[in-house]
Amino acid sequence: MGILDGKRILVTGVLTDASIGFHVAKLAQQEGATLVLTGFGRMSLVERIAKRLPEAAPVIELDVTNAEQLDGLAGKVAEHVDGLDGVVHSIGFAPQTAMGGNFMNTGWDDVATAVQISAYSLKSLTAACLPLMKNGGSVVGLDFDATQAWPVYDWMGVAKAGLESTARYLAKYLGPDGVRVNLVAAGPLKTMAAKSIPGFEEFTNVWPDKAPLGWDVADPEPTAKACVALLSDWFPATTGEIVHVDGGVHAVGG
Repeated sequence: MGILDGKRILVTGVLTDASIGFHVAKLAQQEGATLVLTGFGRMSLVERIAKRLPEAAPVIELDVTNAEQLDGLAGKVAEHVDGLDGVVHSIGFAPQTAMGGNFMNTGWDDVATAVQISAYSLKSLTAACLPLMKNGGSVVGLDFDATQAWPVYDWMGVAKAGLESTARYLAKYLGPDGVRVNLVAAGPLKTMAAKSIPGFEEFTNVWPDKAPLGWDVADPEPTAKACVALLSDWFPATTGEIVHVDGGVHAVGG
């Protein structure tokens, strides 16, 4: 038996098989979950990637800035499963002008885009899924430590701080409904999203040396394991938490 036997999980952010969302989905299936995926943009690619899972999963198109798609999400998910026990928020985006050392020159429109997609969407996605979570459940989001200013991360770092606060407020308001909301703050990983960050090698080049446990930027499995653990029933009284999976860098600093 797996720790997610019988669980129905919605996983977002599966774009390629290098995506953290893909590895969470793969491990969740191996632990017994039934999955539904969402994708945005290159849907044909997402559908092909979904077939690389141990068991092909259905894919629903979802733009988290599109109110109509959010309003219809529960109905589309219900075509595949009769409810949800867990939701994985693996969504983040900031325009190039909002990163790469351009902090002082970024206009509000680009900042707003980063905050809406990377932070507010945790609330939007969770609210859209609540009608299917009648018996409670677990919402898990992917984070990057927002307690300090990182090189080149800029407004995405601000958005991640907003994500962390959003998770705490969701935990406060949804706790009475039995819904837990937690984040996994991963160290830098070589994903498609990471490649879009100008100067990202400033993280990847030094992180393994800083981490007390070491850190492999090409290994998403520790992050996926933390997400799956939080989706399971093994953390029944934990909510509003940020679990760091970063080799220990957050604890020792630079």
